[in-house]
Amino acid sequence: MNRRSFLATPAAATLIGTAPASAATPRFQLGSVTYNLLQNMDLETVITTLEKTGFAAVELRTGHKHGVEPSLDAAARAQVKERFQRSKVKLLSFGSTCEFQSPDPSVRSRQLETGKAFVDLARDTGAIAVKVRPNGLPAGVPLDTTVNNIASGIRELGEYGQSKGIEIWMEVHGAKTQEFPLASRILRTVAHKNVGACWNSNPTDVVDGSVRQAFDALGGYIRNCHITELTSTYPYREFFRLLRESGYSRYTLAEVAESKEPERFMAYYKALWENLNS
Repeated sequence: MNRRSFLATPAAATLIGTAPASAATPRFQLGSVTYNLLQNMDLETVITTLEKTGFAAVELRTGHKHGVEPSLDAAARAQVKERFQRSKVKLLSFGSTCEFQSPDPSVRSRQLETGKAFVDLARDTGAIAVKVRPNGLPAGVPLDTTVNNIASGIRELGEYGQSKGIEIWMEVHGAKTQEFPLASRILRTVAHKNVGACWNSNPTDVVDGSVRQAFDALGGYIRNCHITELTSTYPYREFFRLLRESGYSRYTLAEVAESKEPERFMAYYKALWENLNS
């Protein structure tokens, strides 16, 4: 997004000079996922870029240049924790790709061990959570079986996370599993107080132009939110209002495409976020 394309959007037209001077400070803040906007930045550049643009938190997605992974030794983990403590940016969470829909118990077991390694990393670096996900439904497996497999894996990881003081967030993700009736069913089946939802701003959230039905199904589980392009047709003004009304007080994390001018893009993004959240 450049300045010209931003100013051409209807949302930008409402932004200029219209925000009420007495608007209350939102109870939740803006942060970012490293996927994909910050994926090719080292950790120092991630932190300084977020600081310069006023983004308050970050989820470090596995496999990116920042390199904060379970392979780090104790000394490196301590350095990561100390660096964030010196910054204005909160290390919020780790975006793992752990998933439990496989019908193969050995595959689910390996995923669980990876998830536990991320929990240990979160504890050692000062993050509060690890994100996991369902990633669709395997062919030829009864739905009830898959729901139970996903829920059992997430529940066991939630139990482990609770023992370490780390939350587990299930991203509302994957073909079919991102649909809010099924996602809420999985979370009800997990039934663990240390497990919540990571809202993912999916097209399937929207029914007749509104996210009210999806929010009614998932809002009570929300511990974190991923948001996408704010100039899209997704009803972010309604969604942000629902978050405020629910008392949500954490973060909405930008999960957007990489930009050739990240600081410029992030400044526009933050301004539009503030307007939609007013």
